[in-house]
Amino acid sequence: MWKDLAPLGRDPDTSGYRRHAWTPVDLELRAWFTDRARERGLTVETDRNGNQWALLGDPATGGVVATGSHLDSVPDGGAFDGPLGVVSALAALDELHRRGARPHRPLAVVNFADEEGARFGLACVGSRLAVGALDPERARRLRDAEGTTLASAMERAGHDPGALGPDPDRLGRLAAFVELHVEQGRVLAALPDGGRAVGVGSAVWPHGRWRLDFRGEANHAGTTRLEDRRDPMLTYANTVLAARKKARLAGALAGFGRVRVEPNAVNAVPSLVSGWLDARAPDHACLDGLVADIGRAAAERARRDGTSLEIHRESFTEGVDFDHALRDRLAAVLADPEGRPAPLLPTGAGHDAGILAAALPTAMLYVRNPTGVSHAPAEHADAEDRAAGVTALADVLEELSCR
Repeated sequence: MWKDLAPLGRDPDTSGYRRHAWTPVDLELRAWFTDRARERGLTVETDRNGNQWALLGDPATGGVVATGSHLDSVPDGGAFDGPLGVVSALAALDELHRRGARPHRPLAVVNFADEEGARFGLACVGSRLAVGALDPERARRLRDAEGTTLASAMERAGHDPGALGPDPDRLGRLAAFVELHVEQGRVLAALPDGGRAVGVGSAVWPHGRWRLDFRGEANHAGTTRLEDRRDPMLTYANTVLAARKKARLAGALAGFGRVRVEPNAVNAVPSLVSGWLDARAPDHACLDGLVADIGRAAAERARRDGTSLEIHRESFTEGVDFDHALRDRLAAVLADPEGRPAPLLPTGAGHDAGILAAALPTAMLYVRNPTGVSHAPAEHADAEDRAAGVTALADVLEELSCR
């Protein structure tokens, strides 16, 4: 399966992936998922929000145990963020078949739509819509960098955007959702005695994205004295440094990963600089305080530079403590030979499992990433650890569906 997936959406120049929602590459990935599922005798359905479900057994009976992840990527992303969970889910069903396991509950593998938000700027669109956390009309109006709306992109891909909305009936049939994911960090690799191949998620930090618009005065870079400039780039640059300092002091995370400049000319003082702040923290109060501190520092610098500042919150995800009973059950199932439960890992990264936690018990498994890098081509999981992840997921599915 990895060999089949490897060329889809890969940029030969960067070795990274550009698998963005509702593009031709995304349709190839969806077809790949459908083909692999049908090879295993699964029934494939696409729900009203574009999420793909591959079903074993009759979901109408309820009590469905679901697993899976997503196949889309960030720009120039790595091979494993998302696809590892989908491939491992299909391979875990193969392992259950090899064992002769007889599930008493239906099983499902899901490929969630537009988890990364790389094209339309909002993460976890498919799962947010399903649980009612995203207004369908707002979703339809989302635009990519070329101005194409999500509704138009879905229509071109053959999906009806008019059907977007909550899916309580489908979610109501689920007993649990377990998402396997490559670790986005090096906690597992840094554990004593060589680390552990697989860990269990404990929580997702609250996180959000804010757009900061710094406005100044466009002018000639070769004739305007420094003291006469109202340069928003200067304000922005100082805000980037302030965000790093405030996050470090708060024990949180913050940074700017995207910037837009107008008029974007080498020989011009810009009139507008828009920077996108990503901020994450262990709890809601810490995150609110961090963003407020960054805003105050930016506003103070804007006054000194003769510029102005507007802050717009573009997305926000509440923190999630994964279901404790399910989490502890999985940690026990995945205990090492000495009986020590699998390690518990919190994360600052958002996931579909975190969104679905509002509607049903969810959990996560993490597979060791020796580089600690994610959202970049260096993201990695060794073949032995990927196999250990499949075995662990099969153990979990057997525990939840056969006992």
